[in-house]
Amino acid sequence: MNIPKSPNLSQVKHIIAVASGKGGVGKSTTAVNLALALGKLGSRAGLFDADIYGPSLPLMLGAAGSRPRVVNGKQMEPISAHGIRCNSVGFLVDDIQAMAWRGPMAVGAFNQILNDTSWGELDFLVIDMPPGTGDIQLSLAQAVPVSGAVIVTTPQDVALLDARRGIEMFRKVQVPILGVVENMSLHVCSNCGHIEHIFGEGGARRIANTYGVELLGALPLDSRIREQCDAGTPAVAADPQGQAAGIYLRIAERVREQLADAGESVGPSIEVSDD
Repeated sequence: MNIPKSPNLSQVKHIIAVASGKGGVGKSTTAVNLALALGKLGSRAGLFDADIYGPSLPLMLGAAGSRPRVVNGKQMEPISAHGIRCNSVGFLVDDIQAMAWRGPMAVGAFNQILNDTSWGELDFLVIDMPPGTGDIQLSLAQAVPVSGAVIVTTPQDVALLDARRGIEMFRKVQVPILGVVENMSLHVCSNCGHIEHIFGEGGARRIANTYGVELLGALPLDSRIREQCDAGTPAVAADPQGQAAGIYLRIAERVREQLADAGESVGPSIEVSDD
């Protein structure tokens, strides 16, 4: 679909939706680390928190309590955190304020914050979508030229079922699926090294094969990933040489490569060692 960009998105080359069919599968963790990894690879990256009812990125980025600067009474300057530009409804309300809004109000807030933020020149704007396949997902697909979607799931059957719905929804609105990320893929005991597939095994790969898309990466069930996000320094920022950061960097590399293969500019590149 040939959808024109609003003025504040006119200098954004690619918009990537990070989505999941259900909550609790690590979608926001994936979104924030993907944005940081794209930045590490040399791209100019931004991050928008579209989860109006449950914004978590201010905490994950260590920017809770920050407020975007308003210019000319309307335009918002994005918050800078870990080298990326970001905005969220979480910057505009109290931490514990419940967003008791009906669908049209949530969609209005989503559109206003996204379009009134002065994003500037970006190679990638990663959008952390709310879970499900509702109003905001449809509004994004119909109003913004999305380059592609990354689907996040766990190996659990109920999560896989919802991930399929997410893929079907994006395909229906002609948004390309860049691939699938599997969280909580396996657990390695910190005491004995025993590997256990607590939530099942191979589910994301089966979905990827079914839909002819790529399994971008699989993250272990690791308490450090959660602890780093809770502390405001996600894995890519907290431990750039660590296992989790390496996986997120490879996911980011594949996202860049897919868009480059499609003939789109993805910005400069910095080689990242596999060591």
